[in-house]
Amino acid sequence: MNTSSKKVALVLTAVLCAACGQDADQAPAQLAPPAPATAAQPPTPSPSAPDPASVGANELGQVPVLMYHRLTDQPTSVYDRTPAAFRAELERLAAEGYVSVTTTEYATGRIDIPAGKHPVVLTFDDGDPTQFALGPDGRPVPGTAVATLLDVAARNPGFRPVASLYVNAAPFGSPDGGGVLPWLRDHGFEIGNHTQTHTNLAGADDTGVQEAIALGQREIQRAVPDLVVTSLALPFGAAPANAALAARGAFDGASYDHACVLLVGSNPAPSPFAPDFNPLATPRIRSQDATGQEAEYGSTAWLDKLAATPTARYTSDGDPSRISHPAAAGPPADHHAARSHPY
Repeated sequence: MNTSSKKVALVLTAVLCAACGQDADQAPAQLAPPAPATAAQPPTPSPSAPDPASVGANELGQVPVLMYHRLTDQPTSVYDRTPAAFRAELERLAAEGYVSVTTTEYATGRIDIPAGKHPVVLTFDDGDPTQFALGPDGRPVPGTAVATLLDVAARNPGFRPVASLYVNAAPFGSPDGGGVLPWLRDHGFEIGNHTQTHTNLAGADDTGVQEAIALGQREIQRAVPDLVVTSLALPFGAAPANAALAARGAFDGASYDHACVLLVGSNPAPSPFAPDFNPLATPRIRSQDATGQEAEYGSTAWLDKLAATPTARYTSDGDPSRISHPAAAGPPADHHAARSHPY
């Protein structure tokens, strides 16, 4: 994306937030960046990774972080998607060589996917019952987002069935989350914080911010006591005045420490190895058809742009121990310099 497009996308974030009636009403403040050199150790390198140039590897490219809310046959806002449109988008991602990773895997740079593939992060806000429910047989209810994701992955070997789900109290209609959250954890899904009551953190004082986030974490850990919650999706896309408190804080004996904080936005996120990467201010793309309010900045439009300019997107070299990229695209952030592999 050129400089002009970036400016337009950033300006549009405020427009999108103002127009949304469900999960974005104002542009969030920029969050403080994390301390450098804190990424997790890379996985064991692959001995059979091909030459990076042969697969067009660019691990400094852009990553789409897609944002979903409700699935319904009769959408009432731009944040709704029909089940058919949702399935079609997943099928498109699989066909175009994307592989799902969780928010925290992305944010910590643990993107261990095959050579030539592209990471995508699937995020779901609000814990809506259309996203996930368990039937009497203990399996995801057909037609829910999780069931659809599992089905698409089964039909497309290599398309990893994982996502990050950001929940409030009583997630997915479950009073205590005790049945649904353990299932998600046990099947490789990330469970993230969306505050206990979907609090607009921009309107809360420092104590209120920490209370909303810490109690949200406590709700999750009541259902899954051993779960470490490592990411937060800001309700309404609104950051607190003291932006650092979105990342870490404490209230009433409960503390939290997030590797990633998700904004509401209108453009792809940078590579976790790029100099401008800030995991505590990660933009997302609203899942959307090619038509509708600001559709030119929705997922269909952005996936079209990335398909048309494949060198702009993150493409794996298949070797997690190095960061391969065209020489013209580099260098990576200073604390990743030792792993840089330009070609």
